[in-house]
Amino acid sequence: VQLVESGGGSVQPGGSLRLSCIASGLPFSTYCMGWFRQAPGKEREGIATINSDDSTNYREAFEGRFTISRDNAKNTLYLQLDNLTPDDTAMYYCAAVTPGGRACVATMPPFAKLRGQGTQVTVS
Repeated sequence: VQLVESGGGSVQPGGSLRLSCIASGLPFSTYCMGWFRQAPGKEREGIATINSDDSTNYREAFEGRFTISRDNAKNTLYLQLDNLTPDDTAMYYCAAVTPGGRACVATMPPFAKLRGQGTQVTVS
């Protein structure tokens, strides 16, 4: 299994980024996928999940600013980041959380065994 994130970078406050995660080696369309982040010196923080039926779940802190989506034809997971602030500076990771059809909520991605190497987002 391989998960490869991209799309990170440096932006000014108020800016936007779209992160991508290309998955291989797993039945992507049947999996609940998610994003989490980790800032220096802080614990991993779940952001959102999207299940195999496209149902989504967000941590309250991110709902309305971040949007998770997927394209099963491309085996790709996305995270749209809008209205970024310096507090959003972190490494962002995608994760294959659980096979679809099971409970899958935004607090789960930090504990997933299947995860990528991350993409850095810096807001300043």
